[in-house]
Amino acid sequence: DGLIVCVRGGACLREPSMSVANFTGREIINSGLKREAAKKAIEYVGQGDLIALNSGTTNTVLAQELAASGVRCTVVTNNFAALEVLMGSQTIDVIAVGGDVDPQERSSCGSVCEAQFGRYRPDTAFLSINAVSLEDGFTDFRFREMGVIELLSKTAKKVIAVMDSSKFGVTSKSKVLELTQVRLLVTDGNVDADVIEKYSERGLKIV
Repeated sequence: DGLIVCVRGGACLREPSMSVANFTGREIINSGLKREAAKKAIEYVGQGDLIALNSGTTNTVLAQELAASGVRCTVVTNNFAALEVLMGSQTIDVIAVGGDVDPQERSSCGSVCEAQFGRYRPDTAFLSINAVSLEDGFTDFRFREMGVIELLSKTAKKVIAVMDSSKFGVTSKSKVLELTQVRLLVTDGNVDADVIEKYSERGLKIV
């Protein structure tokens, strides 16, 4: 029915289907590309760092790679799937953020969640965001997650988006951040050099 597009490294759902798929449905999409990006992202984690992870399937993969790396750090997150992974680590201290429960996204959200996140000053916030484009910046369909993303972009010392290449050149339901509000975007190796240059000209570094 034309709902899935084959791409190098996997498959992705067409818009708007991608935007309405729940957490479990998105876990299987572009899983190899997400893992490639996540492996690169953990290179930016230092020993003893306080790391913030928001909800999203890419950050769940990042949590898996973080747990496997053996790095000693503390992770604060509202991502229940990431919590399940990190609780099995012997080297990572985990802080679970409470609030309203979003069963579709397997996360907490809302004013209590944002207030608890707001107490921390992470060394790095790794943000899982749905889409990025030169025209609209960072956009997402998870309206209940947007407050968390916006807050972490202000409280973290470093803000790093972790997104696979299928999310480039796409606009989702609502704008959440400007390109310049993110220090670095970590992705897989399927983004052309000319695309990277165009984003660099707008103030966003991509690796």
